[in-house]
Amino acid sequence: MKNTIKVERARHNLTQQDLAEKVQVSRQTINSIEAGKYVPSTVLALKIARVFEIALEDVFQLEEED
Repeated sequence: MKNTIKVERARHNLTQQDLAEKVQVSRQTINSIEAGKYVPSTVLALKIARVFEIALEDVFQLEEED
């Protein structure tokens, strides 16, 4: 699964720590999601999309191998 979290963070002028605090996870969790090493839960993915005020599908996209 790929994501646009890093791009959206930049658009909203948020650090990984800022986003982590808004969705109540650690900065390391945000880092792992951005790097594609961790797939978030549905609840966490929805919280992230809500912070950016965009659709879930605009943040997370399935890849062919998923």
